[in-house]
Amino acid sequence: MEERLTTAGVAYRNGEFLVARREKGGPLSEKWEFVGGKNRWGETIEESLEREWKEELDLDISPREYLCETEFINGGVHYTLKCHRVEIIGGNIRLKVHEDVKWVREEELAKLDFGPSDSRIRDWILSNVQCFKSHQ
Repeated sequence: MEERLTTAGVAYRNGEFLVARREKGGPLSEKWEFVGGKNRWGETIEESLEREWKEELDLDISPREYLCETEFINGGVHYTLKCHRVEIIGGNIRLKVHEDVKWVREEELAKLDFGPSDSRIRDWILSNVQCFKSHQ
């Protein structure tokens, strides 16, 4: 089975997490997610995160510490999803593959409809929210 890496970045500021909702139609239609995407061959995880955030939201980010990972199978491909905290360092949000983006507190984060792999990241965040608060 083919194996691929994919990434997700968690931005946190002023007690809120940045989440984005996928456009209607296509994979994960209207599900909330943490911004990221497939690693291109030869890219580091950090390079993937920087590229995906720029491509999807037109934001410049600085990848920070590793948080967690999860695995899933899609279309006969085994993916390992690696999640890092990210810091937004520039740009203005411009939606390209999402229909909405918002900053949410942990109470709302718990209620949003995420896809399966991002749900596992959300659950990890909610169990470890103190690690974000200590970085403010």
